[in-house]
Amino acid sequence: MPKAPPALSFPRLAVFATLAFPLAGAGLPLAVYLPPYYAQDMGLGLTMVGAIFMLTQAWGALTDPLVGAFSDRTRTRFGRRKPWILGGAPLFLLSTVAIFTPQVLGVERPGAIWLASWLTAFYLSWSAIMIPVTAWAGEITGRYHGRSKVQTFFQVAASLGLLMVMILPAAADQVAAHQGQTADNRGKLAAMAVFIIVTFVLSTASSLILVAEPALPPRPEKSTSRGPAPWLHIFGDRLVLKILAADFAVTLGQLIRSSLFVFFVSAYVGRPDLAAGLFLLQFIFGIFAAPIWLAVGYRLGKHRAAILGELIQMAINLGLLLVTPGGFPLLIALTIAQGLTANSGNLMLRAMVSDVADKQRLETGGDRTGLLFSSFSLTSKAATAVAVGVALPLAGALGFQPGAQNTPEALLALKLIFALGPAIAHALSAILLVGFDLDEVSHRRIRIALEADEMSV
Repeated sequence: MPKAPPALSFPRLAVFATLAFPLAGAGLPLAVYLPPYYAQDMGLGLTMVGAIFMLTQAWGALTDPLVGAFSDRTRTRFGRRKPWILGGAPLFLLSTVAIFTPQVLGVERPGAIWLASWLTAFYLSWSAIMIPVTAWAGEITGRYHGRSKVQTFFQVAASLGLLMVMILPAAADQVAAHQGQTADNRGKLAAMAVFIIVTFVLSTASSLILVAEPALPPRPEKSTSRGPAPWLHIFGDRLVLKILAADFAVTLGQLIRSSLFVFFVSAYVGRPDLAAGLFLLQFIFGIFAAPIWLAVGYRLGKHRAAILGELIQMAINLGLLLVTPGGFPLLIALTIAQGLTANSGNLMLRAMVSDVADKQRLETGGDRTGLLFSSFSLTSKAATAVAVGVALPLAGALGFQPGAQNTPEALLALKLIFALGPAIAHALSAILLVGFDLDEVSHRRIRIALEADEMSV
């Protein structure tokens, strides 16, 4: 086990974090803007779109662990993670164009097969890029709070990327509203695609050139890394299971809210012209959230900060039950509060995964960072699939129809799913993290033992 790599300089850490710009910019529109676009504008319906997103997310859940395991074993003079990122880049760019702007490829009205095929390709490329990036971020420093700092940079960059990509549809909505028209969804998605592609090319090139990977572990595992043993060790670890289950709950709550946000603001509150603007407002305040929760984590420790953040998010989502049609001021206040807490669980859980990777490295002698992060991503994808694949069809089954004149009962059902689903999920996440005992003191002992092992090699 090599010594913990020194902390990156501020400029290089900032360059590395820019990878979150396009990855966040591509990920959230998949949950927020594309399902309504394909369900309503392309006429595929909520049930079909929900099923496609759920099945393709399941495909991504299969590819993530494979990428994680193979990237851990990759040995090249360029590093372990960089070749995977570079290899996934062309397919990521092409599938982004195909999903966001199929008209560029000559398809005016894409159907279910087109959406399913290109979403499958997108998630394959996403796995090839995202798993190595997150593993690289976890390896870039071995310090307990240093890892929170790296994740803070990533969360701030993700929020900035989301802010920039969300400005585009929000601006289109406002311009169209002043002209007494409705903005064209096709144009919104095209603008987002341009942003994603340009920032991906720039951030990937600069990170691959300017940021070095840490040195490879100099010795083999005490036990084999092949076969089922690594999986049994990972899923037999109580702390890993706590993190994975909590991450599933966090992501489920966030994406139930995200997938229904446009419908709730447009149909229930009655302000379709302000849906994108409210989403933008949330991410403006999300930029300030990561540094706030970094400070909370320094004070309380990572898992306690995550529990606090989840309980606050539960309360915010319960507050949505008080929003009434036309009740815009309360919705604004809750949106701001959501922005200020949105990064709490995500930030801390990602930093905690790296600490558990150190613990497992001490126990096995092998570096399983990529495999651990792929398991982490697996729960996120599973939660995304459930959020889109259950929340949308459930709303449809209870009578809500996008773009139609809905009954009061259907709108109430939409509101209950939108508020109670995330509230329950965030409460569950907080409960799951109780008893997580890998704190700063425990992690310091692990790092000392790892460095002692290195000295004995």
